Amino acid sequence: MTAIALTIAGSDSGGGAGIQADLKTFSALGVYGASVIVAVTAQNTRAVAAVETLSPAMIRAQIAAVLEDLEVGAVKIGMLGTPEAVRAVAESLRGCGLPIVLDPVMVAKSGDSLLTEEAVAALREELLPLATLLTPNLPEAARLLGVEEARSLEEREAQGEALRALGPRWALMKGGHASGELCADLLMGPERRVFSAPRIETRNTHGTGCTLSSAIAAGLAQGLVMTEAVERAHGWLHQAIRAADGLRVGKGRGPVHHFHALWRAEP
Repeated sequence: MTAIALTIAGSDSGGGAGIQADLKTFSALGVYGASVIVAVTAQNTRAVAAVETLSPAMIRAQIAAVLEDLEVGAVKIGMLGTPEAVRAVAESLRGCGLPIVLDPVMVAKSGDSLLTEEAVAALREELLPLATLLTPNLPEAARLLGVEEARSLEEREAQGEALRALGPRWALMKGGHASGELCADLLMGPERRVFSAPRIETRNTHGTGCTLSSAIAAGLAQGLVMTEAVERAHGWLHQAIRAADGLRVGKGRGPVHHFHALWRAEP
C-alpha cells in the first residue's frame, strides 16, 4: 500500500515553509502527500506581508474529504493562525486514531508572528491532548508554558515534561535556537533520546521546523516507530541544511534543499 501523509498547515507563497515544504518533504522521502490549507500567506524569504485564514467550514470540509477517501497513515499539523482554525482542526481529528505530529508554528523565520495569543491558548487546550508528538523550538515551548526560554538541557527537559503533562505522548524539544557547536534535539516520551549534529553556519534555514515535523510524519506513515522516524528525519534535515546554500533562492533567509539526495545545487 502507498504510504500517505496529510499536512494541515498554511501556504507559503515563497515555497520554503508550510504546505509547500511539507509536500516536498513527503515526496523526497517516498510518501504521497495530501494537504489541507488552513491559511494563505503572502510571504517570501524576507517577510510575511499578509495572512488570510480560510473559514472553519472549509477547513473541516477539506479534512473530511481527505480522510473519507485516502488511507492516511499520519498527520502533520503546522501553522493554524486563529483559535477558530485550531478548533476546526481539533474537532475534525478527534478520535481519528492516527499518529499526529504537531508543530506549534508561532513565528516565521523573518520574525513575523503567525499565531495570536488566543490561538496559543486554543492550541494548548484543544490540540496538545490529541498530539502523538509535539515539536516545539525553545521560544515555542516557553510560550506554550508561559515561562522563560530554557537555557540548559536540564531546563529543556523540565519543559518537555511539563508539555507532555498537557497531553502529547512524545515531545521533541528542538535545539536550533540554542548555542554551541552541536545542535541537539531532545526526544522525550516512553523512551528518551538525544539526536545531535554539528551546527551548520548558514542563513538559509527557512522552513526547517516544518520540514523536520513533516519528515517525522512521513516516517510514521511508512510504519517506523517514533525513535526511528525522528532519527531518520534528524539526519535527513541535517543534509538538507548542509545543501541549502547552493539553492540561492531569495534575498533573505532561503529554504533548505529538500531534494538534496536527487539533484545537486551548486553554491
